[in-house]
Amino acid sequence: MESRRPMDGLASGLMLVLCLLWAMQQIALKATALDFSPIFQMAVRSMVATVLVLLFMAWRGQRLDGILDVWRPGLLAGSLYALEFLLLGEGLRHTSAGHAVVMLYTAPIFAALGLHWKLPDERLAAVQWLGVGLAFGGIAMAFLWRDEGAQAANAAMLWGDLLALLGGAAWGATTVVVRVTRMAALPASQTLIYQLAVGAVWLLAGSILLGQTEFRMTPLVWTSLAFQAVFVSFLSYLVWFWLLRKYLASRLGVFSFLTPLFGLILGAWLLGEPVGAGFLGGTLLVISGVVLLSGYGWYRQWRMQRT
Repeated sequence: MESRRPMDGLASGLMLVLCLLWAMQQIALKATALDFSPIFQMAVRSMVATVLVLLFMAWRGQRLDGILDVWRPGLLAGSLYALEFLLLGEGLRHTSAGHAVVMLYTAPIFAALGLHWKLPDERLAAVQWLGVGLAFGGIAMAFLWRDEGAQAANAAMLWGDLLALLGGAAWGATTVVVRVTRMAALPASQTLIYQLAVGAVWLLAGSILLGQTEFRMTPLVWTSLAFQAVFVSFLSYLVWFWLLRKYLASRLGVFSFLTPLFGLILGAWLLGEPVGAGFLGGTLLVISGVVLLSGYGWYRQWRMQRT
């Protein structure tokens, strides 16, 4: 496998844009949940995005040669992708968009733990282990410290938060599969095809089995679907998998702390969601942990340049 590079200006700028798009995805899903079931919406957006990726590949003159050679890890990655969004979609029925985005974007922690176990060049240093501890401490605080004024909704929100957290673990596992199997050598577009096509099948089946196929045509629903399919499932994931092939995966998470921060701010601003002191404190600990975990590579590179 080719060696991955540490973060540079291009990767940093792309990650900043991706974090904003990914934070908005939860807002859009929550805002349209009553008219368009989140799980069903993610199934439809995956189908639309699959067609867009195929058209993009045709425009670039790219072929699907070799894609079937990695069908086993491809099916696994696509199934984990579907599991991530199945858990997220169900979680959004019980918790706020702000809570869901914080829990989902613990994914870099789970990815870093998996890669530490599987790849020598992704081993965690002592400072990074401290970051892992802070992040999990923040998760515990977010679950255990609940505001007294919201006790009636706490049980449902706890369940929704847990589902979103498990979705983050599934995303982390997807990153590990993409990095440690022969999928690492695939072009970003082919990796995305596996994610979207396999994910669409599982998500559609899940929405039918769970009876969550609500769809009422409104301007907001069509806007959300267009945003989800084109900007989130097509463009942002295409860029994400390209980044995974070029840069160290654990270093890419250095900007992922912005996504839960954006999510909390946008949820409070656009949806009027309350932000409790306990959850805010837990979020700050999670963010601190991710910064320590993912920013260590930059710090080590800076120290080497200074010596």
